[in-house]
Amino acid sequence: MDDAFITEFAGTPQPEHHFEPVVRDRRRGRAATANPDGRFEPVTRERFDDGWDIDDALPPLQTDVQVEKAKSIITRNTSPDVPFERSINPYRGCEQGCIYCFARPTHGFMGLSAGLDFETRLFAKPDAPRQLARELAKTGYRAKTIAIGTNTDPYQPIEKTWRIMRQLLEVLAEANHPVSITTKSALVLRDLDILSAMAEKHLVKITMSVTTLDRKLARAMEPRAATPPRRLETIRTLADHGIPVGIAVAPVIPALTDHEIERILDSGKAAGAREASYILLRLPLEVAPLFKDWLLEHHPERYRHVMSLIRSMRGGKDYDAEFAKRMKGSGPYAWQIARRFELSAKRLGLARRGGALREDLFVPPDGAGTQLNLF
Repeated sequence: MDDAFITEFAGTPQPEHHFEPVVRDRRRGRAATANPDGRFEPVTRERFDDGWDIDDALPPLQTDVQVEKAKSIITRNTSPDVPFERSINPYRGCEQGCIYCFARPTHGFMGLSAGLDFETRLFAKPDAPRQLARELAKTGYRAKTIAIGTNTDPYQPIEKTWRIMRQLLEVLAEANHPVSITTKSALVLRDLDILSAMAEKHLVKITMSVTTLDRKLARAMEPRAATPPRRLETIRTLADHGIPVGIAVAPVIPALTDHEIERILDSGKAAGAREASYILLRLPLEVAPLFKDWLLEHHPERYRHVMSLIRSMRGGKDYDAEFAKRMKGSGPYAWQIARRFELSAKRLGLARRGGALREDLFVPPDGAGTQLNLF
């Protein structure tokens, strides 16, 4: 999405796609500043002042969860720059509300907005554990590490109530199936009993994503994720229980968080992380205008600098989806970020990828509820 055209208004840069913001009181604890219509919708709506002096104050936005009945639960991909072939997403949408989340555009497939809808109108898949058992029990299934948390966080706040992730882990543990988990939540510690037992068999590893160590910035950017100190504490607890844990500097945001790369890695290593990785900020589709509106609200003085650096790493655009470039970018500034990360990780002895998880221990579930073969 190319947004090179910038206009001037009252001395403040304005993005080409500017949304009418939702009243701040309504979106307390939310990151998105607006709720634009989904890109597949036939009409768009825009707020405006009609001149009527009527108090239209509305209560704060609440989180609404609907049940989604998916036909299958294991998603497969062949992307050459993604280090996994299979993944599971127990939830659609994410209450943590990270403004930069590349998964936001997926809400468009539900006829909803990538903005506040993505943070407040969520979908849970309570049948996921049963479906997983059915798929693992299929004749000919071969175990390969399943990644969970690659799209939305499986330990987002609603997991406290729905407990879908824990049930998925119970199925995987029973089948001795390897799993890798990415999260920003300390709720992962709730499942220490299962994770510790799986770790003893080399069946699990966890990556804690840390974008910044600045609590104020994290609060604005990732409003319902665990605080940076809490994430580091979670790494320490996981490591103390013998669970392989890594740290992901993700995403790296130029001129906003990139100066923290070394500090984040130092802190992760001190807490017990064994591995490290990073991903450059990605702004696909609706994410670009949403991020720019957020940037104008919270850091207007850095708007031009941040966007200029982003475009310098994306071929002059807000985003380049080309494989081998979308995760790391290109150009001198992207090269500098990569070298800084590599040198720091090497100095600290942090592996880019740890040892592979065991796939030879897999035992298919008993097949309860699966369709029997005809012959």
